[in-house]
Order: sequence, then C-alpha cells, then structure tokens
Amino acid sequence: MFDATPLLRLYARYRLNRLATLDPVEVQRDTLRRLIRRARDTRFGVDHRFRDLRDVADYQRRVPLRTYEDFWRDYWKPVFPNLRDASWPGLVPYFAVTSGTTTGRSKYIPVTSAMLRSNAKAGADLYAFHLRARPASRIMGGRSFMLGGSTSLVREAAGVRSGDLSGITVAEMPWFARPRYFPPEEIALIEDWEEKIAVLSERSVAADIRMIGGVPSWLLLYFEQAMASSGAVDVHALYPNLELLVHGGVSFAPYRERFERLLVRSRAEMREVYPASEGFVAIADGEAGRGLRLSLDHGLFFEFVPVEELDRQAPTRHWLATVETGINYAVVVTTCAGLWSYVIGDTVTFVDGGKRHIVITGRTAQMLSAFGEHIIVSELDAAMAAAAHAMGRSVSDYAVGALHPAGSARGRHLAIVELASDGVSPDVAEFAKVMDLTLKDENDDYRSYRADGFGLDAPEVLFVAPGTFAAWMKGRHRLGGQNKVPRIILDAAMLADLRAFAVARAVK
Repeated sequence: MFDATPLLRLYARYRLNRLATLDPVEVQRDTLRRLIRRARDTRFGVDHRFRDLRDVADYQRRVPLRTYEDFWRDYWKPVFPNLRDASWPGLVPYFAVTSGTTTGRSKYIPVTSAMLRSNAKAGADLYAFHLRARPASRIMGGRSFMLGGSTSLVREAAGVRSGDLSGITVAEMPWFARPRYFPPEEIALIEDWEEKIAVLSERSVAADIRMIGGVPSWLLLYFEQAMASSGAVDVHALYPNLELLVHGGVSFAPYRERFERLLVRSRAEMREVYPASEGFVAIADGEAGRGLRLSLDHGLFFEFVPVEELDRQAPTRHWLATVETGINYAVVVTTCAGLWSYVIGDTVTFVDGGKRHIVITGRTAQMLSAFGEHIIVSELDAAMAAAAHAMGRSVSDYAVGALHPAGSARGRHLAIVELASDGVSPDVAEFAKVMDLTLKDENDDYRSYRADGFGLDAPEVLFVAPGTFAAWMKGRHRLGGQNKVPRIILDAAMLADLRAFAVARAVK
C-alpha cells in the first residue's frame, strides 16, 4: 500500500500553523454569520427573521434554546423524511439514527453534505495532532480500523437514507480512501454484534492496522475476543504497527489503567475525541489532562449555559466571548446541518483561559440527585477509578441508580460494577468505602448528606461477572456500535431490570 503519510505531513504543517494563529472568538462570530447567511431562506430562517440578524446578541434574542423533541415536532416530523429547506437549505440526504443513553428512544439527526465535510475536517485534525506528537509517524502506510455499528443504511425516500453515523461516513468515503479503511464492506454490513466481533477478530490480525478507534467498553470487548481467538497476549501482538488508539463516547477514566496494560508493549498513543451525531465537537490536541480542543472553524457555533440555569425561562447563554473556566456548562450547538441553539445533552467545563479546551463532565439528563446530592458522571467516574485502583483492579463497565428509603433503611445508591477479570474475588466493602470517600471529596452536597449517615446511607455495590453488561445490552437490542451503557439510571423500571439481571450474575 502506498504510504501517504508524507502528503498528510504537509497538510498537518499547514493546518497546525493555522490553528496556532486562530482567534477563537472571531472565528466563532464569523461561523455564526456564515450559518445564518446560508440558512436565511429556509423555513426556520424565515420564521426567525435571519435576514435582520447582525450579531450574536441579535441571534440569541431571536432564537430560543431547543431540544431534539422541539425540532422534531416543529420542523422535522411534519415533512420527514424529505427535509428540504426546513432548517437547512436543500434536501437532507442522511439521518444519523441514535438513541438516548437512558431512554433508548431513537432519534433521527440530520446529516448534510456540509456536516460530512465538517466531520472529515475534524478527522484530518486528529491526524495532524498525532503527527505533531509523533513526527516519525507512518500512520498512512497501513489501515485505519473503526469499530462501529453496521454500515447498512435504510432507504427512507428517494435520495434519503438513515443509519449509524459510521455507515453514513463509509457511504460517502471517496474511492481512493476505501483501501485504507477497515473493515471491508462485507464485514461492516454485519448487523449481529457478536458475529461481527468474531469475524473482525479473525480478519483484522492479517491487516496492517495503524489506527483503531471506538467506544472504550466495546474496544475492550473486542480486544478480549481478538486475543482469545489468536492467542495474542496484548494489543501489540495483535497489531505490531499500531500507532494510534482513538477513544470517545464515554469517560476514559475507569478504563485508562486497563488500556495502559493492554498497550504496555505497543508504541501506540491514546487520543480522546468528542464526536456526536450532531457534529464533531472536540479533539485532544496535547498531553493527557489538558482537555479537548473545540472544533471552532468546522461549521459549528457553540453556546454554553450554566447547568443550574438550563430549566429557567431565560437562562444565561454564554459563547466563547463570555465563558469562564471551572463552571459546569450545558453544551448548545448551531450547525451546518440545520440545528439552531440545540441542547446537545452534554456538560463540560473550560480548563484554559484561551477558551479552546474543555473537559466533558457528564450529561444534562444524567445527574444523580434523588436525595439532593447532585452527582454528575465525572464524579462517579473518578470514584470508580479510585476504588478499582485501590484494589489493583480496573472497571470494565458500571451503572449507578438510587434506592429510595424503605422501612428503616435510608436512601442510598446502588452501583452495579463489572471489573476486569483476574480470578481474584473483589472486596465489596473496600470498594464501597473508597467510592464513598471519593464522592465525598468530589461533591460537597454528597458529603453533607452522608455526614453521620444523616440523610444518605453508604453506597451498595454489586459486582457482576465479566460480560454482564454486554448481555444486558444485547437483551435491550443495544449491543455494540455507538450504543453506550448508561452510567446513571434515573428510570426506576430500567434500574429494577438491570438489578434483577445483575443479581443472577453476581460475583461473591
């Protein structure tokens, strides 16, 4: 295979110079102006008088925050699947089918040609950052392996298809890039996740894989299957030329130690990304701990709303000119796919004064506050990582829900935890103790409620056998691809279902 890395290196040099001189505020202001100008004659643009808008303040006064349900009801459902000039000019050719992490309800997110170009630009940035970190890289001398869902698409209407975002990406991939992509079409089309994993683990070891990417939990399941099938002891034995492992979709904190062990002999670096069906939001551009760099010039305009104000009638709407570090914001996007001040569902904080870098803190709908404790996912991730580390173990998956008072028992949290198997029975009491102490350190409200057991008992921990979460997700028809195990379960029926499933697979 022709090694295109020298050509990529030329682009990376140009792109990195461009990013170094980029003014975040001015670029975002210009991005919004361009989006408004492009969509001014759509139904949405006419309804909100886009032709009269002059600046960000005008836009924020005229365009309210909206959720998916708002857009679906008012602009998309009446004409679905033929979204022509509804909230973006022309016919929307694709819909990314996705589901909420807690509800499982399918959503159809518009994907336009402009959004596909935006995503491709983000992918190029990912490689540029990798080349900066690894100047001697030969990453384009082999194949890139994306562990995603089925690439089969559903025909919704003439010229309109829907499916997994990875399938849309493959459908639009230029002919010259296809030989560098893995898996080949006949494997990528397999819809049964377990069958697909088995075939991938057999076929990929014969390919020259230089990059692999996916959701951490599914990557771990895949690596375990591939190593079991091939007899390999680690990732290096599977893919000796691997340079880059890309992960995203969920927090990496509970998985980091396990991946580091799997990659101990590999020269591959791990790099986090923040891709969403609504747009490619951010990419890690430096060392671990620096956060993710926002994709500021890719056709996305960002707003940030303090989480505690999100349900107010008139919440404060910040953009890059007004954000501050250390505040937990809900992410709001306006995009080149016709989303306007759309509440994406994620929460972040800024970690630098230059207003370029964020860390993901959780989901707007995933705050655990059954008792007033206001725990967010990043705090649970920290607690799980600390508790597992104290035992010399690592977490494969977990979910937490609230158990309400019953009889003489106070309310408490139930943590259902799947650890990486090492043949040693876990210490439930020690894990629960460290988890509890870490949450007290991370969250003042939790510490107050836990003081002397005044309002909240210590968490209950239930360890389950390896493969439990995958089996539960399979039973819910949510196995593999972009589906993620919900970290916080707010729905009582879902928690009861998982608890019953977990009890039958509990590890003593």
